[in-house]
Amino acid sequence: MRLRFILSEIGIGLRRNLSMTVSVILVTFVSLTFVGAAALLQLQIGKMKDDWYDKVEVSVYLCPSNSPEPTCAGGEVTDEQRQAILDALAQPEVAPYIQEKFEESKEEAFERFQEQFGDQSWASVATVDDMNSSLRIKLTDPSKYQLVAEVVSGKQGVESVQDQRRLFDRLFLVLDRATLLAGGLALVMLIAAVLLITTTIRLSALSRRRETGIMRLVGASTLFIQLPFMLEGAIAATVGSLLAVGGLWLGVEYLITDWLGASVSWIPYVSTSDVLTVAPWLILAAILLAAISSLVTLSRYTKV
Repeated sequence: MRLRFILSEIGIGLRRNLSMTVSVILVTFVSLTFVGAAALLQLQIGKMKDDWYDKVEVSVYLCPSNSPEPTCAGGEVTDEQRQAILDALAQPEVAPYIQEKFEESKEEAFERFQEQFGDQSWASVATVDDMNSSLRIKLTDPSKYQLVAEVVSGKQGVESVQDQRRLFDRLFLVLDRATLLAGGLALVMLIAAVLLITTTIRLSALSRRRETGIMRLVGASTLFIQLPFMLEGAIAATVGSLLAVGGLWLGVEYLITDWLGASVSWIPYVSTSDVLTVAPWLILAAILLAAISSLVTLSRYTKV
C-alpha cells in the first residue's frame, strides 16, 4: 500500500513538472556525457602511454660531412669518435638502462627515407650523402631517457640526440589539457543540473503542500513524506545518465572503433568495454547528485 502511494506520488510529480523533468534529464545527459568523455580521454591517454612508451627509442644522429654543429667541426664522424660514443653507452651507470642498440648506416637511413617519403616530389632530390648514420637505443626503462641522452649529447661526432618520449610528452600534454577542458565544461553543466534538480523538487513540493501537510497531521514520518520528491529527482537524473552512457557507447563504437580504428589502426583506442567500465560511476554520480540536491532542497526550502 505504501509502495503504491509512493509510486502514485512520483507519477503525479513528474506529470506536473514535465518540462522541468525533461530539462533535468537533458542537462544531466549533457553534463555526464562530458564527464564520461573526460574519463574515456584519460583512459585513452593511459593506453597510448602504455603502448608507446614501451617503444621509445633514443636516436643518436652522427655527424654527416656538411653539418654546421660545433661537435661536427671535423666533418663526418670518424671510427674513433663512433667507438668513443659506444664506450660511453657501455659505462656501468648507463648500460643497465639500455635494452638493445643498433647502428643504422647512411644507406639504410636513405632506404627507410625513400620508403616513407618516396612518393613526395621534394624527396626526389635527396641523396645518400644527405642522410645521417645513427645509433638507435631501446631502453629498459623509458623514464630514464634523459639520463641516456645526456651521456652522448655534446660528444664529438654527435650532431643531435632525439628522444621520442619528449615528442610523445607534448602530445599527451595537449590531450591532458583537452581532458581539463572537458572536465571544466562538465563541472559547469553539473552545477546547472543541480540547480535544475533543486528547482524541480522545490516546485513539486510547493504544489503539494496541502497533501504533505495532511500526511504530517496523520503521523507520517519525514522520510516517508520526502521520499517521493527524492525519487523524482533520482529517476530524472538516472535517465539522463543512461542516455549519457548510450551516447558514449555509440560514439566509441561508430566514431572511434569503426571510423578511426579503420583509418588509423596503429593507435590503441578505447573500446565499448571501457564505456561499460565508466558507466556504473556515471549512474552512481547521477543518483548521488539527485539525492544530495533533494536533501538540501527539502530541508532548507520546503517545510514538510
